[in-house]
Formats: sequence, C-alpha cells, structure tokens
Amino acid sequence: MFPLAEKDKPIAWLLFSTGTCPRCIFRFCCVDFHAPYKLPYKDLLRELENFLKTEDDDLTLEASKPPLKKIRLQDSEAQIDDQSQNGGEMTAIVKDENMILEKPYLNACNICLGILQEFCEKKFIKKVCQKVESAGYEFTNLVFSVSFPPQLSVREHAAWLLVKQEMGKQGLSLGRDDIVQLKEAYKWITHPLFSEELGVPVDGKSVFTRMAVVKALDKIKEEDFRKKFPCPPNSPKAFCSAVEIECAHGAVFVAGRYNKYSRNLPQTPWIIDGERKLESSVEELISSQLLTVFKAESFNFSSSGREDVDVRTLGNGRPFAIELVNPRRVQFTSQDIKELQQKINISSDKIQVRDLQLVTREAIGHMKEGEEVKTKTYSALVWIDKAIQKKDIEFLDDLKDLEINQKTPLRVLHRRPLAVRTRLIHTMETHYIDEHHFRLHLKTQAGTYIKEFVHGDFGRTKPNIGSLMNGTADILELDVESVDADWPPAVDG
Repeated sequence: MFPLAEKDKPIAWLLFSTGTCPRCIFRFCCVDFHAPYKLPYKDLLRELENFLKTEDDDLTLEASKPPLKKIRLQDSEAQIDDQSQNGGEMTAIVKDENMILEKPYLNACNICLGILQEFCEKKFIKKVCQKVESAGYEFTNLVFSVSFPPQLSVREHAAWLLVKQEMGKQGLSLGRDDIVQLKEAYKWITHPLFSEELGVPVDGKSVFTRMAVVKALDKIKEEDFRKKFPCPPNSPKAFCSAVEIECAHGAVFVAGRYNKYSRNLPQTPWIIDGERKLESSVEELISSQLLTVFKAESFNFSSSGREDVDVRTLGNGRPFAIELVNPRRVQFTSQDIKELQQKINISSDKIQVRDLQLVTREAIGHMKEGEEVKTKTYSALVWIDKAIQKKDIEFLDDLKDLEINQKTPLRVLHRRPLAVRTRLIHTMETHYIDEHHFRLHLKTQAGTYIKEFVHGDFGRTKPNIGSLMNGTADILELDVESVDADWPPAVDG
C-alpha cells in the first residue's frame, strides 16, 4: 500500500518537483514504517508519479533533470562493521575515486545524493559482501555502520526549512526530530539485504564524520541559512560515489596466567633511548604465538602487576590478558586453545602459561578490580651486614599486618609520580641460612615494593628489614610465589 495520504500531496509535489527521490519524500512526510522504503526504486517512482497525477492529467511528472557531470565526492564513505561472538568487529570502508554511478533514467536526489537510490540496490550490497567474504574473516553476526558526507546535513536542513515553511502555511508544524533520519531509512532497506546475502544477523549504527557541520546547523538562524544556501537544495550534478572497500575485524581477547623462570627476562620489551637491552620479553614470547594463530596484525598486553627483570614468577603464575588487533581467525574450540597453550610452552623454557582462554573485553576489567586489596606472596634471599643467629630473626615471624610507608622508589621515579604509599606486610616467615643470609617469605598487600622493604631505599621505606634488625640489609634474589587473584578462572586439564 502506498504510504502517502491526500494531506501529504502538497509536500510530496513540492519536494518531487525540486529533484527529491521518493524515499526522501517519505522521510519528510514522516513515514516511519519500514515496508514502503524496501520497495524497488522504479516501483516507488512509478507509484509516486501516479499519486501526484490529477484526475485530468495523463502526463507523467518528472523531477528536474540537470545534465550529468562527472565529479568526485571524496568525502563520501560507507563503513561496514562485522561483530563476532568474541567482540570482533570488521570495518569495510568503501572508496573508489573514479566510480560515478550514472543511470539515464535516474537523477541523484537533491537531499540524499543517491544514498537512498543506488546504494540501496542489490548490486552495491553484493559488491560490499564480496569484499567482506574475500577478506577471509570469521564472523557470526554483522554490525553495519555508515558514515555519510557532511554536506548531507546541510541539504537536509535546507529541505526541512522548505517543508516547514510550506506546512506553516497550512497551520501545521514540523520539528527536525519528526523527520525520519536518513541513517534509519538506509538501515531499514539495507539490513535485510546484507543479512540475506551473508546469512548472518545484522545490527547497525551511523556516524557523521564532521560533527562541526551538525553543531553549526543547530546554532545558525534560519534567515541567515537561507541567505547562504538555497531552499530547496539544488539538484546535484552527480551521485555521491563509494570509494574503496577495506575490511578490519574488531579485537579478540585472550587471558591466562604466566610463570617466568628467568632472572634475565623483562615482562615487556626493555628499550632505553630507542635501544633494546634484552632480546625478548614475556609479552613477546606469549603474543608471537597468538599473533600467528589468530592471524592478527598486532596486540596489546596487560597484566595484574609486573615483576622486575631479575624476579621470577612461580606458583600459579600472574594473570594476564592480550588484545589481538584485527584478527582474521576468531573461532576456536577448547581443544584448539589447549593446543595453542602447549605450543607457547614448548617454544621457550623461560616462561609457561596456564588457564589460557578466550574472554570478553568486559571480563578484563576483573583483572584490575580491587588490585590494591589483593595479596601477593614472595620469597626473598636477604643479606645482613652483621653476624646473626637463628634467634636474631625469629621476631620477624611474630609481626602481623605491619604497616609501612613507602615513598616512590628511586628506581621507578622516572615513570611513577612522587607519593608516599601506605602498605601492609601481612605475615613474614624466616628460614635461617648462615650468619649473613636468611630467606624471608612474605605475604603482602598488592603494590608493595619488596626490594625497598628489605634494603630501605636510603630511608624512603620505613620501617624496613634493615631498620627492624638495627643493621644494613640487602636483597639478593626475589621470587613471586603467588598472586592471589581469582581471575581468570581455572581451566580443567
């Protein structure tokens, strides 16, 4: 059923006579149900012409047809986003500077520049889908986003002022929000076509690339706008053109725990003044394998705290998460992930990973939640300058929830702000070795600087092992024995 009523005829005729396409006429007549927009364009044009005929008029009405001229509208772009179950997103940007879509029977709409004409046709949908499929991404649903040329905002504003003026003559009003948005109409038409072509559910969004245009239109006075821009907008000399199609998949997230067994391996690449100090790092040893298997372009590594280059991480390991950017492969079984974990572990004797699993972006937040209230357990080899006996260190075993104040250590001042942080040493347990050495097991509040608690950092940590023992202490070895976090969940097997 044709959606326009007799009351809409003056507005429909006004717009049609100035070069507006049927679907934009529907929008400005506030047709807010989907079906009419989905009809083939030729059928819509024919039905609109019949609707606008008078009973005594056998002539076919035609919109103004200015001569076609090939021009390039380089600010036109369309984007396709594909969202996989793992949060993956694929973006296709359509660009082709030389492609002008000309039809002898069709003129570009003076409002939408052909967006609701040529770019709603199955031929264009197939072209985009072919590019998406040839890009080799795995995906199970599609998020379709389109970014329109900013001049569309100006043209739509001009058309709104024209229609608003005409309706005012009839004692009626038309707010800007009453018009069906171009992005909505385009979504209604194209989503079913994409879904049919690719066989996946479709969602969508739309973004104007230059919001300054939209904001300026909100501020400009109507009389000033009419002085600078014709109402209705002039008929364009060419359709807006789609440019090139590029695809990108949204990020996938992998989490797990790692153990570090080397005292000569940084967590992240150790680069000073542009020069690499050590050949590898924990994040590179793990991520290099993931990049290959997921066919990703790059990665971002994060973890629950970090250890120094000379510190081992033992026990159940330290939680970590890796964001894999623009992966082409995203669908893995639990067995696939188990085999990937084994591949990482075989590749190096410096690290091992466990509990490897796919997670969502939101789940990574759990790794950082309440970080400073969690506890960590350490083992430190301590040297003391004075000769000691076993009984001289036993008092440390009796200290519970010892409160210390730590000024930002000198060794990290270049990357941490100067501050005094209060931390708790929950428990200590000593094991005597000889008159100058003992092993100290500590359970502390996360965020405690253990090395500084032992040697004092020139008095910047108070109290410290040296001051508690009335001597000078230093740390020779340090191991992280456990990071008491319940994320990510353990994986069976």
